[in-house]
Amino acid sequence: MAKFNTIDDMDLQGKVVLTRVDVNVPVENGQVTDATRIEKIVPTVKDIQAKGGIPVLLAHFDRPKGQRVEAMSLKQIVPALEAALGQPVVFADDCIGGAAKRVVAALQPGQVALMENTRFHAGEETNDATFTASLAALGGAYVNDAFSAAHRAHASTEGLARLLNAGAGRLMEAELKALDAALGDPKRPVMAVVGGAKVSTKLELLTNLIDRVDHLVIGGGMANTFLVAQGIEVGRSLAERDMADTARAILEKARQTGCKIHLPVDIVVAREFKAGAPSEVLSVAECPADAMILDAGPETVAALREAMSACKTLIWNGPLGAFEIEPFDAATNAAAGAAADLTRQGTLVSVAGGGDTVAALNKAGAAQDFTFISTAGGAFLEWMEGKTLPGVAALVASKR
Repeated sequence: MAKFNTIDDMDLQGKVVLTRVDVNVPVENGQVTDATRIEKIVPTVKDIQAKGGIPVLLAHFDRPKGQRVEAMSLKQIVPALEAALGQPVVFADDCIGGAAKRVVAALQPGQVALMENTRFHAGEETNDATFTASLAALGGAYVNDAFSAAHRAHASTEGLARLLNAGAGRLMEAELKALDAALGDPKRPVMAVVGGAKVSTKLELLTNLIDRVDHLVIGGGMANTFLVAQGIEVGRSLAERDMADTARAILEKARQTGCKIHLPVDIVVAREFKAGAPSEVLSVAECPADAMILDAGPETVAALREAMSACKTLIWNGPLGAFEIEPFDAATNAAAGAAADLTRQGTLVSVAGGGDTVAALNKAGAAQDFTFISTAGGAFLEWMEGKTLPGVAALVASKR
């Protein structure tokens, strides 16, 4: 694993510490409706303060595209941030310029400040050198705690690490260690579960994983495309028939590398996609022409459970079926439960990420038992695809 500084390696005494966080939380009528992301930054803020630093929080909110949009002001998250930190938060009406400088200059040890939305300036997303320098002028050190934005080469996620002594915050550190344990230097055998609607959106992911895992489980609508590629009829199911050649190429590559692909052996079908719709379990080759495959069947789950029990590491992205509505959540729930059991027993390191994935694992009641659940969406996916994340690369370069 590439080396990077953490808060423990940095001299922060008496310094203003520009701290990039992800507080891009859901807000309705000016109220934060889910403070999970805010709560996750608390250890980083408290540890910076414990080392004598003064945290000045930098963050984006929504997509104002370089314009000041009051509905996208970070001011509205201040009450939730104060509740999570258990202390007042000073708010600056801008992240650069006179307003920002005055707020920072007045800060005392023990205080914390939140700067206005970095994306109110076009220079944030273009990683403009002048804008980055204006941010850097506010502080004496930089901590990046926003792994979820690490796939963006923006001023506050990448540029600052080039100008200031830089390190990873606690959440960033935890993400990188968990991801290294899952794919960087994992205990083998390794299983990856990849679900979702379309092969086309996860092509790079599948191609990368075949070289790096021992078992690849393909679920959701993607599995239907692979069934079509093998000449199996899938009725009215969601399937990308134009991706059949691609699916066959992936299967062939897996055969050559020794990666075992797991596809459904039995299926749950229904004539309509709604909660409680009449459904039946059939062999994978028996989907009626007027039906849709909406979940994997119990034989498939049993086979997965057996394969999983022989593995040491699991990485999970995407559900196995239409988990949002019953009874088509059964395969995802059962497989997630099996992973949770093995993790609790200490025989499996389990790492999961992606929006639908987190929702599915929470619904299954399994999330709390996984070794690590990533809160990052795009960054988690790009990391699984084997891409270099600019925000992480900048921290590694800073260490050197």
